Amino acid sequence: MNATTTDAPASVRLRDATWRDIETLARLDAELFDHDAWSEPTWWAEFAERPRRQYVVAVAGNEDANETVLGYAGLDAGGSAADVMTIAVTHAARGTGVGKRLLTHLVDAAAATGAEALLLEVRADNEPALGLYVRSGFERLTLRRRYYQPGDVDAVIMRKLLETS
Repeated sequence: MNATTTDAPASVRLRDATWRDIETLARLDAELFDHDAWSEPTWWAEFAERPRRQYVVAVAGNEDANETVLGYAGLDAGGSAADVMTIAVTHAARGTGVGKRLLTHLVDAAAATGAEALLLEVRADNEPALGLYVRSGFERLTLRRRYYQPGDVDAVIMRKLLETS
């Protein structure tokens, strides 16, 4: 999966995630998602599902050990409906367009697989993410009551219909 989308700073680029990223992804997931974070074994299991599962990281810096991961996203493209597995932006990179760029990439990647729709679930209390999804053409389908624990936070299920070629 080659990552080429727009709307983030020119110094940020997307690249396919590799097994070398797993430790960083697990650390960032713990920082960003607390109780919902994926562990290193979970990330290994996700990477084992390739090519159906696709993961990309947004990075700044050189194409070597000096790069900094600013965000990451994953897609499960297994049929007529694809699913956003995860999308996250570090605290320092929020509000810079990295999230929009990652989401645009997932939409494009899902459409390229022939999927007719892209589905996701998001915490009902995550207003910035909900706003991004609505601005990006996603519609609310339903709620999963008390899905996120602890805290009894609802999950909003959203869908974007895709144009396939």
